[in-house]
Amino acid sequence: MIEVEVISKTLDAEDIFRFELARPDGAALPAFGAGAHIDVHLPNGLVRQYSLCNHPEESHRYEIGVLKDPSSRGGSAAMHEQVQAGDRLQISEPRNHFPLAHEAARSLLFAGGIGVTPILCMAERLAHSGGEFEMHYCTRTESRTAFRQRIADSDFAKRVQFHFDDGDPTQILDAASLLARPETGTHLYVCGPKGFMDHVLDTAKRLGWPADQVHREYFAAAPINHDADAAFEIQLGSSGQILEVPADKSALQVLLEQDIDIPYSCEDGVCGTCLTRVLEGEPDHRDLFMEPAEHAANDQFTPCCSRSKSKRLVLDI
Repeated sequence: MIEVEVISKTLDAEDIFRFELARPDGAALPAFGAGAHIDVHLPNGLVRQYSLCNHPEESHRYEIGVLKDPSSRGGSAAMHEQVQAGDRLQISEPRNHFPLAHEAARSLLFAGGIGVTPILCMAERLAHSGGEFEMHYCTRTESRTAFRQRIADSDFAKRVQFHFDDGDPTQILDAASLLARPETGTHLYVCGPKGFMDHVLDTAKRLGWPADQVHREYFAAAPINHDADAAFEIQLGSSGQILEVPADKSALQVLLEQDIDIPYSCEDGVCGTCLTRVLEGEPDHRDLFMEPAEHAANDQFTPCCSRSKSKRLVLDI
């Protein structure tokens, strides 16, 4: 764990605050790569993940952008209402499940809403290293477009196109045209709301983009219908202890109730923090973190949201 001070809290766009974090003594923070995120431990006891959006070569600070979600379960609301400049927070070291492919000859960056945070960091990195790229940034309206002035003042401003839902129809994102010609060496990166991401990713798949040239990171999952959920068992591989997971609880909740220490953060299946190895059984995958091939392997699952197709899962715990 790292203690940081909130150096500044700035309203960057409608319902979006930008937070600058640094060590209280001014010492260097751990290095990070474009696409990395940190866990932030909030005053209300929740833990939430936020992508770093400052230049990856900066070591004296981290910067995050936080959208206040109207359906917040307490995370973004706490950041907006409880966390102020001068406060101290505990954070994790950066982790990166959404790295740049440095071998790429060209990069296409697609950001939707607050999904701009890791994408902006990628643009900063690519511009600094001389990489070939273009960035498309989609928001509902100009007033909800975070980091717009920062992008306008950057040396890569001409490589960024803004797309506003309420703007002139001629500037609306045309994913099919932009992705029409998949080329060897060109990599696609997508982050944003699920509907936006599904549109871009489905378009890329339909147009023949190879899976290994497409990279994505979800920051929220669509609600899951639990009406058909059934109870199942989990068995701890280390002790043999068997626990029942009732239909109205997640495997993560049951594990935590038994004081079994398992890391977790988003509780939606988007971050991978709680990813657990499966020794026996067939998971019912409901996460957005793993790729289809990883789901097919059935050797890992996310206890925060996924369930079981078999009566029992034996976990490497």
